Amino acid sequence: MPFARLATATTATCHIGLGLAAVGRPGYINLGRDEDLGADRSVAALRSRTHELLDAAYAQGVRYVDVARSYGRSEEFLADWLKARPGIDDVVVGSKWGYTYTADWSTDAVRHEVKDHGLATYERQRAETDALLGDRLDLYQIHSVTPDSPALTDKELHARLAQAAAGGLTVGFSTSGPAQAEAIRAALAVTVDGEPLFRTVQSTYNVLEHSAGPALAEAHDAGLTVIVKEGMANGRLAGPNAPETLRAVAAETGLGCDAVALAWILRRPWVGVVLSGAATVAQLASNLHAPAVDLDPEQLTRLATLTEDPRAYWERRGELPWH
Repeated sequence: MPFARLATATTATCHIGLGLAAVGRPGYINLGRDEDLGADRSVAALRSRTHELLDAAYAQGVRYVDVARSYGRSEEFLADWLKARPGIDDVVVGSKWGYTYTADWSTDAVRHEVKDHGLATYERQRAETDALLGDRLDLYQIHSVTPDSPALTDKELHARLAQAAAGGLTVGFSTSGPAQAEAIRAALAVTVDGEPLFRTVQSTYNVLEHSAGPALAEAHDAGLTVIVKEGMANGRLAGPNAPETLRAVAAETGLGCDAVALAWILRRPWVGVVLSGAATVAQLASNLHAPAVDLDPEQLTRLATLTEDPRAYWERRGELPWH
């Protein structure tokens, strides 16, 4: 993998990272979150929960942690955890810029985040991230690039990102929306002084929405490390929300729907890291069973029937309420 630190954070049995989107702020769109977090969404409660998850993840071999400026206080919570454990130096940290958190610690805000891929936002948020994570930051990604994002054509921004890369920071991007494949291929074409700018790509990919698969394989072949997010489709593939076919295959394996859903992703040879978005230690433990799931061809064929039209998938995702 070109991202050397990330290579050290994965092993044959643990290509799973921990994403803190669901626990860095009181409101998020994951199904079942009311039951997962309960009524206490105070800063202190979520800080404690985040640290508990990080402790459990580290103890079970997880070495990649994913945060973002828009994930409430996720960077702060992670920074506090790292400072309290100075002996831990093998955790790889990735964050993202491009969305600003605007919910003011509320679950019913009119707008929870605002997107802006301009250079001024990059400079402001890079300074904010540096103030919290400093030299513990390994990877900085543009958050949710779409084909019309100005981040794909802004030469001044590209120059600043290349400058950061020259200083040792890995530069990447994430994608969202039904045109992820188009965005990935456009980003692969971005160069500075003839050299590719981006070294990692993070995209939504799961048994319901895997239209980005061919483009992600191309990114891998081009030397980028592929990080998969939303492998559980924001809770649609977990427990009682899971489709009957997934529940049936999970019953056959003796493991949870989540482990099967993540195992389906891990079978892709181009996948570098799959993010767990667990909100509880029990969920994390179940997610980490994914590498042990052995899916046979017949089970894979049945799971393939769950595919949704990308536009329908993203339209439904956009309708999920903030819990």
